Amino acid sequence: MTKTQPEPVREADHLLTPKNCILVLIDYQPEQYSSVTSSSREEITLNAVALCKLAQAYGIPVVLSTVAVDMGVNEGTIPEIRAALPGVEEIDRTGVNAWQDDDFRKAVQNTGRRKVVIGALWTEVCLAFPTLDMLAEGYEVYPVADAVGGISPVAHERAFDRMIQAGARPITAISFGCEIMRNWARGDSDNLREVMRWYFPQHRRLHKSA
Repeated sequence: MTKTQPEPVREADHLLTPKNCILVLIDYQPEQYSSVTSSSREEITLNAVALCKLAQAYGIPVVLSTVAVDMGVNEGTIPEIRAALPGVEEIDRTGVNAWQDDDFRKAVQNTGRRKVVIGALWTEVCLAFPTLDMLAEGYEVYPVADAVGGISPVAHERAFDRMIQAGARPITAISFGCEIMRNWARGDSDNLREVMRWYFPQHRRLHKSA
């Protein structure tokens, strides 16, 4: 039997969809990148930008945060991510745990969504701490494993152990795209195709030069 039509969209979906999740990106700043060794800057940025492109293509709300910019200590979000998120304002903080910042917390809460796809630098601090807090408050949290990094491989890995033990559900950038797209026969599947046409040539170049 030839199949050309998509399955019906599920009314209640326990998987990620464009209508039930948000994307949170925390501290993708030069100072944070400078001390990451668990992955390369290029790998992290490629996958973080892929997340941005997917969120923009599928109308998923984005919360973007920085630390210590207003204090004059750090620079803002790197240009590659800023360019992929036109119109998204940064929420600056003084603390390492974004969930303890009122403006950040309200920005997440105001979306009304309980599934949080999250990336941050470093894995063991700026990703782990808000993830643990949100899990404790009943959110479903999806750390994006290939869009984050820690100051060492062991710091990155043990942070994921801790988050998983608390109930986090790790994903990767392209698996996120496939999950929200879900079916190649849907009218919006070209959104993912477009991101993949951008992503995979860069991915191949990156790994060829590694």
